[in-house]
Amino acid sequence: MKKNITANIITLNEEKNIEAVIKSVQEVCDEVLVIDSLSSDRTCEIAESLGAKVIKQAYLGDGPQKAFGAPFAKNEWILSIDADERLDANAIEAIKNLDLNATSYEAFSFARKTYVGKAFIKLWYPDRVTRLYNKSKCGFSTAGGHARVQTQKVKDLDADMLHYSYEDYAQMVKTSHKFITRGAKIAHEEGKRASAFDPFLHGVGALFKALILKGGAFHGVNGWNVAVISAFSSYMKYALMLEMQEND
Repeated sequence: MKKNITANIITLNEEKNIEAVIKSVQEVCDEVLVIDSLSSDRTCEIAESLGAKVIKQAYLGDGPQKAFGAPFAKNEWILSIDADERLDANAIEAIKNLDLNATSYEAFSFARKTYVGKAFIKLWYPDRVTRLYNKSKCGFSTAGGHARVQTQKVKDLDADMLHYSYEDYAQMVKTSHKFITRGAKIAHEEGKRASAFDPFLHGVGALFKALILKGGAFHGVNGWNVAVISAFSSYMKYALMLEMQEND
């Protein structure tokens, strides 16, 4: 049973993912919007063939791009989902059981299960993300960095969103460069300063948190791989901040 929910998917060259994510949300949504960042592949063609409404908009940043689609939605409730994400069966069931007309909540969150290739990364679970929200009462922030729905009236659903984030560890390492650079740039623009000790302290701190506090040391090779990459990313973010400060 579909509900009066609009799925909002942001894309850029996602022809490998777009069919699966649209079919996933069509289990519960009666409208699908694709906000496409000028893809050069068949993303838009595939989306339209599946009944999605495609709106083209040059990439504004994660938060702004997701916020951009909200006014085009015919429904009050929006399900924001990335192209590399899917609704698990328990999420579909949970959404079908919601009474969105009577709820006092403004948004609902899902536990996100992230995969590298076929490996489920226990270290990152549950990684709560707020993705189902009432656009008249709240919405995505338009600040830099990762996007967040701004509201305190959130209910955590006992439901999972599947995240096929990386095809393999090589892609994860390559992608981490983008997040390291963006994180350092945003911090620098916000006036944050790094000391000479920060790269080491944050790198070691990230490794300790991942391996010991979150138990990654007991998650096998995948736990160690993710912990080391995370620690390296944290170290390099502050190393880049120091470099930016020296170049001011």
